[in-house]
Amino acid sequence: MGTPVDVTTDTLRSQAVSTLPAAKRATRLIFLVSGIGMSVWAPMVPYAKARLGLDDAQLGLALLAFGGGSMLSMPFVGWLAHKLGNRTVIVASGLLMCAALPALAMVSSIAALVAALLYFGVMLGAVDVAMNAHAVDVERHDGGRLMSGFHGLFSLGGLTGAAVMSGLLAVGVSLTFAASAIAVLLVVMVLWLRSDLLDDAPAAVESRKEPLGMPHALAWLLGLLCFVSFLAEGAMLDWSAVFLRDFRGVSPASAGFGYACFSVAMATGRLTGDRIVGRYGPEWAVRIGAALAAVGFLLVACVGGVVVSLAGFVLIGLGASNIVPVMFSAAGRLPGTPPAIAIATATTLGYAGLLSGPALIGFVAHASSLPIAFVAVAGLLVLVGLSARIVKR
Repeated sequence: MGTPVDVTTDTLRSQAVSTLPAAKRATRLIFLVSGIGMSVWAPMVPYAKARLGLDDAQLGLALLAFGGGSMLSMPFVGWLAHKLGNRTVIVASGLLMCAALPALAMVSSIAALVAALLYFGVMLGAVDVAMNAHAVDVERHDGGRLMSGFHGLFSLGGLTGAAVMSGLLAVGVSLTFAASAIAVLLVVMVLWLRSDLLDDAPAAVESRKEPLGMPHALAWLLGLLCFVSFLAEGAMLDWSAVFLRDFRGVSPASAGFGYACFSVAMATGRLTGDRIVGRYGPEWAVRIGAALAAVGFLLVACVGGVVVSLAGFVLIGLGASNIVPVMFSAAGRLPGTPPAIAIATATTLGYAGLLSGPALIGFVAHASSLPIAFVAVAGLLVLVGLSARIVKR
């Protein structure tokens, strides 16, 4: 009775090895597609606000639908990817994600905006979970460290998508045409990459016979550490410009340079991260990264001067760059829990940090000051470094 399962497993393993170079390339490009898809929305936000006549509070509430949709979908998507296979979920949700871009460019009411953002968040969350689970499979078949590089392509996609969309709008291309053109390009890329992704459907069929329980306890702990790392990223996204303007006297027009320094440093750290993890091991990569990010926050908060603050943002980007990829890789290797389920758990908690973190920082800043809130984030990063041994278990 065990022979068919063994044959299926052996066949899958040989197929994975024979198609591994193509699968690695396709995985990198799917991360790039996801990064582009997410970041295209950023330049569209001011247009949506002006078109619908929203104030800051209304826009903030509408934007919650985006992150909320991702968080709500992730646990379900982990189960779905486990049952249907990662490739099926990546392709289906990737194509459906592309449909959201022109819709976001054309919404004519706040209700339509909320619905479109909720849909967009659900599809992006589905792609996120499935592509990370697929990346774990590719990394396992390869035997090396690949996850940081995959996430580096996501960061590069984020920079590329925002820049291309902003460039098209700057030269006078209409919002709807620009969003539709990028969506069509992403659809073509997803369809082109489909055949190169690992075909894990046979393994998914066999997995339906296995009972599914709660995720491994370590998956929850890894998720909590991801929560802190994502919280640090959210702090940079929402508070770096405010800090430079209010505490370092930088003009509003130039305050965005802080986040730009952080973003470029994070992309650089991830693109070189696999070599660092391979050389020092995942535990020390997390320890060193958490320490660098904590020092960066302390420099920003405690030492005056614009140049020092920008240097601090670079340290935060470099330090935080490889924490989440290492955590996801560790989650995908946990015994007794399918990779998609474990990664969905870690990703959901991580996104909770990205969503709630900036608000928590705001509460601390209101009760004390923004520099003290940054010091508190540094303290949490120290705890991540002290907990790094978990990635070896």
